[in-house]
Amino acid sequence: MEDALEFIESHMEESLNVETIAKAAHSSTFHFQRMFHMWTGITLGEYVRKRKLTLAAQELAVSSAKVVDVALKYGYDSPESFCKAFRKIHGVVPSEARQTGVPLKAFPRVSFQLPTLGSDEVDYYIVEKEAFTVVGKAAELVCGNEGRTRQWFWGECRLDGTFAKLSSLETDTPFLGVTMNFDEQFTYMIAREADAASMADGLAMQTIPSSTWAIFPSIGPLPDAIQNTFRKIYQVWFPATDYEHAGLPEIEMYLSGNAQEEGYRCEAWIPIVKNNANARRYSG
Repeated sequence: MEDALEFIESHMEESLNVETIAKAAHSSTFHFQRMFHMWTGITLGEYVRKRKLTLAAQELAVSSAKVVDVALKYGYDSPESFCKAFRKIHGVVPSEARQTGVPLKAFPRVSFQLPTLGSDEVDYYIVEKEAFTVVGKAAELVCGNEGRTRQWFWGECRLDGTFAKLSSLETDTPFLGVTMNFDEQFTYMIAREADAASMADGLAMQTIPSSTWAIFPSIGPLPDAIQNTFRKIYQVWFPATDYEHAGLPEIEMYLSGNAQEEGYRCEAWIPIVKNNANARRYSG
């Protein structure tokens, strides 16, 4: 992860894409983006934008460079798009950054620090599961605190009848939260494991490919318990193992019980593969 950050910092004046950055971290794109978000609380794309606009503001404040040249230098196709992004971060237009006393934002480079040995243990077990189908409702959601989030979508599905439809399916499987296509926006599905014959009007079907799964118990009231479990998976468990996210959907499995009780149990299912790049690096 630190190698990837160094790569980002040394290529700020170039077009940065997630595939190239993930390669610097010896990681798949899905795994890297998910790890980055869990460690920093922001997406990779947002981080790169904020770092570029921090450097752009510094350059405008101390040099006579033209706004259009600075915009092009940091990857903006036009002064208009640069101005819009600059104002969103700094609260002023680029030309105002030259004025004495104008406040600007500085977004620092992040750093990764592994937790102290033994400070946080993670319980898990591994299973193999063949491909299966889930039935439910999906939406395109947004990372972070803006726009449509997981909690918002659970609330919507309670109000629009989706829960009633899922509860009526001829299956005894638990409710699931399925995350797919992780990026700044991602697909999230509230579902149950079932076949196409169980479908109700207004629901969709999704196939979950066969995979090796690491399963993590989560104990405590929602949503804090499951959110803390995912943080531990990415901040503690992945760095402590030679596993990597397989890039397939990941699953929250909500078992029966009162989700607000201290002893409520649910599970996080993470599709995994062995990280051969790390294994070769460590053995070499």
